[in-house]
Amino acid sequence: MSPFFVMSLLFDLAFGQAASLCAPSEYIIHVEKRECAYSLAINTTICAGFCMTQDSNSKKLLLKSALSQNACTYKEMLYQTALILGCPYHIIPYYSYAVAVSCKCGKCNTDYSDCVHEKVRTNYCIKPQKICNM
Repeated sequence: MSPFFVMSLLFDLAFGQAASLCAPSEYIIHVEKRECAYSLAINTTICAGFCMTQDSNSKKLLLKSALSQNACTYKEMLYQTALILGCPYHIIPYYSYAVAVSCKCGKCNTDYSDCVHEKVRTNYCIKPQKICNM
């Protein structure tokens, strides 16, 4: 085998792995309602990972639409509903959430995605938990 072929094969393998890091990932959502006795820990999948992107050096010369970065976002998703136990009769005891089936690198759609990375960890509950495996 020629050195060029080996180098190109290694480059393709390395780039292929980097490009495929946007994929469904296991995630636990912690849910509670003030009026209900229990909280839920729901096992689901979200889109997470690396997408190739490029930051422009000439931001002042470009339109804002040209400055948006690619993010790992939903290609296909479905919704599931979980029951929160211990709710009074006048409270709706259901919580619906998205489940990532497949993911893609693309523009982040704020209609159904949170496009901001939070630095504060708020994914916890103060009430006793009931685990919900969907």
